[in-house]
Amino acid sequence: MSISHGSLQVFPDLLDMFSDIARRNPRRPAIVHNGHALSYGRLLESANALATRLGPDPGAVAVPAVHAPETVVALLGVLTAGGTYCPVDPAFPAARRQAMAAAAQCRTAVSGRSGDILRLDARLVELPEPTEFSGDPPASPPAGSARAEPEQPAYILFTSGSTGQPKPVVTPRRAVAATAHALRELFHLAPEDRVLQFASLNWDTCFEEILPALTGGAALVIDPDAHSGSFPRLLRLVERERITVLDLPTAFWHELVHHLVDSGDRLPSCLRLVVIGGEAAGPARLADWARLQTGRIRLLNTYGCTETTQITHAVDLAGPLAPGRTWDGTTRAPIGRALPHVVEHLDEHGELLIGGPALALGYLGLPEATAARFTTLDCRRFFRTGDRMSRDPDGLLTHQGRLDGELKVRGIRVDPAEVEAHLTGHPDVTAAAVTGTTVAGRTTLVAYVVARPHTPARQLDRDLLSHLRARVPGHLVPSRITLVPRLVHTPSGKVDRAGCHLRYAAPPDRSKETSLEH
Repeated sequence: MSISHGSLQVFPDLLDMFSDIARRNPRRPAIVHNGHALSYGRLLESANALATRLGPDPGAVAVPAVHAPETVVALLGVLTAGGTYCPVDPAFPAARRQAMAAAAQCRTAVSGRSGDILRLDARLVELPEPTEFSGDPPASPPAGSARAEPEQPAYILFTSGSTGQPKPVVTPRRAVAATAHALRELFHLAPEDRVLQFASLNWDTCFEEILPALTGGAALVIDPDAHSGSFPRLLRLVERERITVLDLPTAFWHELVHHLVDSGDRLPSCLRLVVIGGEAAGPARLADWARLQTGRIRLLNTYGCTETTQITHAVDLAGPLAPGRTWDGTTRAPIGRALPHVVEHLDEHGELLIGGPALALGYLGLPEATAARFTTLDCRRFFRTGDRMSRDPDGLLTHQGRLDGELKVRGIRVDPAEVEAHLTGHPDVTAAAVTGTTVAGRTTLVAYVVARPHTPARQLDRDLLSHLRARVPGHLVPSRITLVPRLVHTPSGKVDRAGCHLRYAAPPDRSKETSLEH
C-alpha cells in the first residue's frame, strides 16, 4: 500500500487563462478550420455573445458535439454564462439523446450553425453569427455574468452504467483548471504549437486537445481529413497544417504504426509529440515504432478516467525524453507516474485510487453509484478506478487488469451490463452475456443471448441489432450476437461472461479473438 500526495495549489479559472491569452494576443490564430483561422480575439467575442444570449446561470446546456469551431465557441460561451457544458452527439439515437439531456437536467440547448439540432425538450438558443473582429482587445464578458466558483460544475460527460442508462459525471471548474495547467506543462505546449482536434467531442479526451491549447496560446486545428479513415490523408493533413501535437486513441495508433511499417511512409518533420491512451500499448507495436525513424518524436503514454478529469498518469515511452528505453516486443508498457496535481493511493488489492483537485463531484442524481465509486481515506476523497496496478522498481505504475467486468472499446470505458440490460429489455430475450474480444488488434463486443421459448431464431439476431442501434451509440453495439441455449454460470451462480465466450465462440473466430475478461 502506498500514498503520494499531489499539489494543493489553487489554479486560475479556465476562462481567466483563456481571456488573458485572447486580450494579450487577439490576432493570434486560436482555431484553424479547413484552412481558415479564427483569431483568439474573435473567439472570445463569439463566446461572450453566446453567453449574452444564454443569460446568467443557464444551468446545464446541451450542445451538438460536432467537429467544428462552433462547438468550441459553445463550450466557452456556456462557461462564460456560468452554465454547465453538456455535449450530445446528434448522431446518437434519439432515445439516447433524450436520456442524456434528462439525466444532465438540461434546461437549454444550443443549435449549431451547421444545422445540427438536438431536438430536445429544452429552450433552444441559436449560436450568434460570427462578427468581424477589429483587432483591438476584445470586450469584457456580458453584463450580469457572475464569477464562477471553483466547485461550480464546468461540464457533464457520461460513462457506461450497469442499469442500461448512462451515468452523468459532473466535473467542477477547479478540476478543469488544475488539469489544463498540468497538461500544458506535460505537453510542453507553446504558442507556436498546432494541436489537431482528433478525439470525439463526446469524450473527455477532446478536452486534452482543446483546453491546454487555448489556455496556452497555441492553435487548435479542426479538419475533416482527420476523420477520413485514410492514413495517407491524415499524414498529408499533419504536414499541410504543420501539426506539432497528435493525441490518438491507442488502438488507432496501433493501426497507424502498421501503416507506417507496411507503406514506408514517414511522419512529417513538424510533428514533435504523439500522445496515446485509452488502452494498453501493444508491445509489438512499440517495437515497430522503435524501428521507425521516430527518435525525435515524444511518444507519451497516458492514463486517466472521466471521474478524475482527463490524464492523471503519464510516461514517455520513446523519444528524446525517454533515453535508454528499449522495446523488444514482449515488455508491457507502464502507464507512468502521477502528475503533480494528483493524489495517488494503492490499496491492499493493488487497486489504484485517485484524489486531488481534479476529482469529479460525482454522478448527478445517483447518490448510491457515487458512494460506491468515491470514498474517503485519511480525510481525503478518492475515486476507485477499478484498475489493478503494480509499481516497478523505478516508481512507474503498470496496469495489471480490471477488478470488475468493465473494458475499453475504442478507448471508451464500457460496462457490459449496460448492453446486457438493453438486450434483456427486448421482449424475446430472457438472458444475455456480453464480453470483449480482440479482433485485428481492436477491442469489440460480442453478445450471447438466450431467447424466450418458441421465439423464431431466424431473424432475432438482426432484430436485436436494430433494437440496440435505436437506443445506444455505436461503441455499445456488439459486432456479433450469438443465440445460445443457456448461459454459462460460475459456481456461485453468477453469469460467467468469459465462460460463455469460450463455450460458444465459433472455432474459426478463436484463432482471431481473445477474451478480455478473466
